[in-house]
Amino acid sequence: MALTQILKEGHQGLARVVCLFGGAIWGLYWIPLRELDAAGILGVWATGAFHLLPLALLIPVVLCRRQYWRDGGLPLQATGAAMGLAILLYSTAFLYTDVVRALLLFYLNPIWGALLARFWLKEEITLDRMIGIAFGLTGMVILLKIDHGIPWPRGAGDWLALGSGLAWAVSATLTRRYPKLRTVDIVGGWFFWAAIFTVIAGSLFTEPATLPALGAFADVLIWLAPLSLLIVLPTYLGITWGLPQLNPGTSGLLFMTELSVGALSAALLTNEVFGIRETLGILFISFAALAEVILPRFRRR
Repeated sequence: MALTQILKEGHQGLARVVCLFGGAIWGLYWIPLRELDAAGILGVWATGAFHLLPLALLIPVVLCRRQYWRDGGLPLQATGAAMGLAILLYSTAFLYTDVVRALLLFYLNPIWGALLARFWLKEEITLDRMIGIAFGLTGMVILLKIDHGIPWPRGAGDWLALGSGLAWAVSATLTRRYPKLRTVDIVGGWFFWAAIFTVIAGSLFTEPATLPALGAFADVLIWLAPLSLLIVLPTYLGITWGLPQLNPGTSGLLFMTELSVGALSAALLTNEVFGIRETLGILFISFAALAEVILPRFRRR
């Protein structure tokens, strides 16, 4: 019923659905990243490899639309840069901390998004959104074992995940602030800046010996190419279209489906624990993602 109600809301309802499913797909994002790392494409270079093929596909599109890129000016480049930085930090975090910790620290972004929308866009922080954030945070602290102490970021991976959530909230706010920017141009900027930041980070923070050999790319191309072109690129296009339709805090809550999928997949495919605590956390987080749809229906009854 919640999904039916969402679809009745037109473009905004469709944007909610896109963000829900986009988050779910992102919940599996850690799997190919770790496969790339295992294949010898280490650290930030794994992020670069993951985005290389979609970028190559988008280069002709960008060249054909160069007038739109010029017209987009600083807002377009700032949005693409914030997204590129977010995806680089987020992708790399999975390689240096637990999957669930990386996901949870990233998903402080509904708070950053709601605050940015309030103070920059002058959009109200509604009661339903505050309830959703509260449920999301409750689920997070359950999963992060708050009874064992405050789960501060402990290492590089945790800090990367936290920084990526803040960068993503900034990018979501920028898409809302500049709604006339076109989806395909933003995605082109997203991949372009992700590649730029990958080269910068790889050059500054990794040893020359970690630069992947061409043979490593050839070995993974058979599965990386269809994955990048048939799943990654369409998902990024859908998410980028949906973001301007929604408050940054709302989109952050909807993307929390990633937490549930990520935690379940990590439990099935790795040694990470999944029990009553994890189930409770996911239930709270799942309600947070749908709070702004479910709660108004109860008030109308």
